[in-house]
Amino acid sequence: MIRTVGQEDAYDIAMIYNHYVENTTITFETNPVSTGEMRDRISVITEKYPYLVYEESGKVVGYCYASLWKKREAYRRTVESTVYINTAFQGKSIGRMLMENLIDELRAKSFHAIIACIAIPNPSSIKFHEKIGFRQVSEFKEVGYKFGRWLNVGDWELLL
Repeated sequence: MIRTVGQEDAYDIAMIYNHYVENTTITFETNPVSTGEMRDRISVITEKYPYLVYEESGKVVGYCYASLWKKREAYRRTVESTVYINTAFQGKSIGRMLMENLIDELRAKSFHAIIACIAIPNPSSIKFHEKIGFRQVSEFKEVGYKFGRWLNVGDWELLL
């Protein structure tokens, strides 16, 4: 079931996210996020942007949200998207369902562009975003350093 996030989801979301923080280069955060910090992040994001979760048997197993892309006023109709799925639930189209719902909400709120910032290499995320219609518009070389190696970052864009 897809629904709007609630503060009670912070623990499950932190657990999903922290797996990626501790084990992958998908996120450039290097320290796990506490449930309290995740609650704070949820509060800030949901003031202006949609934030959705996928719940199965009472537990959040995936989430997706839009957030501020850049601070300048002229960017106000452009957002950055984020999606994470519990690894035990990958390959079940949960991410796609979440993103499609997010895109619908963003269109309804008159947003114009979505930017997905993807750490490279990450072929599964690239494939996922391109299937939805995102197209690569940039690549920055060696801008992140995690687990003893330099990483590139690319931006994929979807115009609504």
